[in-house]
Amino acid sequence: MPQRESLSPLPDDSDVAVGDAIRERYKLARKWAYQLCTSTYVPLSQSELEEQLQDMIGRLVAALRADPADTSVAEELTGRLVAMNCAHTVCLRCTVDVLGRGLLSSEQLRDVDRLGEKVVSLLGAFAASYTESIRQSVLRQQEEVEQALILAVRDARWNLKASEARFDKVATCSSSGIVITDLDGRFIRANHSFGQIVDYTTAELAKLSLFDLVHPDEAPYVRESYQAVLNGEHERFRHGQRLVRQDGELARVSLTATVLRDGDDQPRQFVTVVEDGTELKLLQNELSRQALHDVLTGLPNRQFFTTNLESMLRRADPAYGVTLYHLGLDAFSLITGGLGRRTGNLLLIAVAERLKAVLAGEKAMIARFDGDEFAIVVENSPATPDVITMVNAINDELAEPVYIEEHGVAATASIGVVDRPPRTMDPAELLRASDMTLRRAKNNGRRQWELFHPEQHQRDRRTFNLAATMPGAWENGELTVGYRPIVRLADKEIVGTEAVLRWDHPEYGLLYDDRCTELAEETGLILALGPWLLRTACEHLRWDRATPLSVNLTAQQSADGDLVGAVGKVLRETGMPPERLWLGMPVKALLADKGEAMDNMRALADNGVRTVAVDFGGTSGDMVCVEDLPLRAVRIAPWLTAREPVPGSPVTHSLLDLSSLVHLSGAQVVVEGVDSEEKAQWWRNAGADYAQGALFS
Repeated sequence: MPQRESLSPLPDDSDVAVGDAIRERYKLARKWAYQLCTSTYVPLSQSELEEQLQDMIGRLVAALRADPADTSVAEELTGRLVAMNCAHTVCLRCTVDVLGRGLLSSEQLRDVDRLGEKVVSLLGAFAASYTESIRQSVLRQQEEVEQALILAVRDARWNLKASEARFDKVATCSSSGIVITDLDGRFIRANHSFGQIVDYTTAELAKLSLFDLVHPDEAPYVRESYQAVLNGEHERFRHGQRLVRQDGELARVSLTATVLRDGDDQPRQFVTVVEDGTELKLLQNELSRQALHDVLTGLPNRQFFTTNLESMLRRADPAYGVTLYHLGLDAFSLITGGLGRRTGNLLLIAVAERLKAVLAGEKAMIARFDGDEFAIVVENSPATPDVITMVNAINDELAEPVYIEEHGVAATASIGVVDRPPRTMDPAELLRASDMTLRRAKNNGRRQWELFHPEQHQRDRRTFNLAATMPGAWENGELTVGYRPIVRLADKEIVGTEAVLRWDHPEYGLLYDDRCTELAEETGLILALGPWLLRTACEHLRWDRATPLSVNLTAQQSADGDLVGAVGKVLRETGMPPERLWLGMPVKALLADKGEAMDNMRALADNGVRTVAVDFGGTSGDMVCVEDLPLRAVRIAPWLTAREPVPGSPVTHSLLDLSSLVHLSGAQVVVEGVDSEEKAQWWRNAGADYAQGALFS
């Protein structure tokens, strides 16, 4: 058998990861270099260019790992590209394309949160800085040309031959068009750059005037401007214009014209500098498009969608209006978590194409919002399908698997629908309504849809408003701890006190415990509010050494991994004996799959705390809790207490037997919501031990 010392050491995971990162960066740099070299002349060897680009990619990866993305690196990198002669829109277009695809699919960045959003932000800064670099370069060149022309014109009065030689040199070397015309605009001289701009030869230009090339809509204005310069009203004329090329296409240029005078200071000719802004305009249009469209799917983004939603609302047929569909893909995070972000991105692209197919026959706008959300607004017509048909068509199309690297994946959608909103409705309010309707649809499960209802919307807004402002209300002292007595049904003696939350809201009045805990559970505030409630109650009742204190937990609190430690800390610091604390947990939390609440209950019971099962309904699952857990009591669910007993009813019969079944395990029965003497008597006869409700407080 070979000796252990002779085995070669295996590379560790970090060495492999570094090697993979270097190879990935090298491949992306080669692709980028190839695209640049086919777009422009780069005064570097292939290896030098690839080395430069690899360094830039490394800077970009580091910038994307920052939170938020470090967009300041864009200015340095664009300066380096422009310095390498990559100062054309084609270079920018291929750069954005290569980096956009490469960074989104990079293995180095798989663990980066909101990668798509960061890539868009970084490429946007990259493109903006690129444009600024090109503009500054153009301005510097134009300023140099103008300065040279001024010197040339000034020297012409004294030395015509020297000035002509200088002019020829400037005109030949300049990338800007330079022309000399007579006072009627006919061409006398034109450099090669101007010929390229308008696609005419020098001989062809000799038969034309400058005004023949100006777009007909702008020619009168240009003539007037040249005449104003000739009359001495302005020293020079500078304005953006459209010139008509020989092939009929338009060239967007900037004209700067001044008068060339003779030795007697009489006007003889016009000299005009023509700066071609066509590529810059195309670049600006492309940047504008990228700012308003999703880089992954090519669909309009939220900003574009919101801007155009108002106009669609107003121009729609008043009889049919518009319908807004707000989609959220179901289980999209499971797909990206299981198969990777690249698979998720490809699925998003497929979803975009399928939505286009479904809406192909409609006058509609489709947009991708953040993450896995899409929006569709349809201008309805007599032939537009109804909402149910459209929703079914969307989900039927999305349910068909998309095969990505041999994996068949699909993502159905939950959909919030706002049908025919008022034409005057604010777009932001309309989107808020669709978003809240989508939330309700998601709460109902997968592949569900909800229709917007104004009344429900107002209730939801009130709930969200309360949930959002609850932390501030807690800090301002609006939240307090109240107490409810627990009485023994046999003699109505108070045997315990339950601590509950109260919120004295300045607008909505007093909000009771169930409502407060529901709001706190919604935002996660309950994990901080719960220990405060327990501590406050323990401090208030320290003087009472006999009466038990009851506190009910929510499902989120019950499953909290820090619950046992937090309860123990409060009991130690307040001096409350563990056996005086009755802690309740919802049955649904105790029966949850993961079992965290059960583990917490057993640990608390082992430390002396009295444990209670809350919302007890007497089902077989509920009885499992009674048998398997160290319960001291169960609290009957309020919805059972609210039922009126009906003689001979199966439910009534089971309630009569419920207490005796619970007593078999040694636990006691607490009934909530007792508001009348008749109800108290009925539950006392049914064998319940304790009660709470309006009858006693």
